[in-house]
Amino acid sequence: MKSTSPSHPLRIAILECDTGLPKALAKYKRYGAISSALLEAGAKAAGLSEGDLDIKNWDVVNHVGNFPKLEDVDAVFLTGSKYDSFASVPWTNQLVDFVKSILAQKRVKLVGVCFGHQIIGRAMSAKVGRNEAQGWEVSVTDVDLTEEGKKVFEGKDTLMHKDIVFEYPDGVQPLGSTSRCKVQGMFVPERVMTVQGHPEFTEEILVEILEVRHEQGVFGDEMYEDAMARVGKKHDGVMVGKRFIEFILDK
Repeated sequence: MKSTSPSHPLRIAILECDTGLPKALAKYKRYGAISSALLEAGAKAAGLSEGDLDIKNWDVVNHVGNFPKLEDVDAVFLTGSKYDSFASVPWTNQLVDFVKSILAQKRVKLVGVCFGHQIIGRAMSAKVGRNEAQGWEVSVTDVDLTEEGKKVFEGKDTLMHKDIVFEYPDGVQPLGSTSRCKVQGMFVPERVMTVQGHPEFTEEILVEILEVRHEQGVFGDEMYEDAMARVGKKHDGVMVGKRFIEFILDK
């Protein structure tokens, strides 16, 4: 594949919004590395060469206000999290304010998955909260795509959420929906790209989460068994990672 390397390495700041579970941490060492692996796979699929990404992780949970300088990055990636995106606590409030500062300028791109998608929606004044009416969406799930969404997905995403963005913020192009969540992805050309799912999750990561939450009683037997039956299905992870990289490259 012909190289499409940028003129300088893409400087991507991953804001780690969680700490991860033991098996995943044993393999990846830190939570942000799971997202790094997705971006690296996406970069390879996009024809970039080794060394075209300069990724740094920023722990925003344990180090409140720990954010990169915008002049030092080309894109900011917000990870998923077990925490509530709608909570009014110091680290999430400061994270929302930081996202607003990115939205106020036009050079640095914003990418978010799951919790990160919700934080970006919150920063854009959308209602974010618990989806008590519809409940959890878990495991590999079909997503109904818009025309723009078909450029990002083939139609299967890995979901693990009960919190949602309830409506699309002004100026946002919808990417997709499901019967339980109408805001499955948001796109603002040259500015923002988000998905409600977890394209970074491998089958191994997803199984660990399902097992832990089943053991904790968060997921009942029926939900757990249904999710495990779908956990090994093909999903659009690398395709989404590729599209994230192309978005950062303005392609």
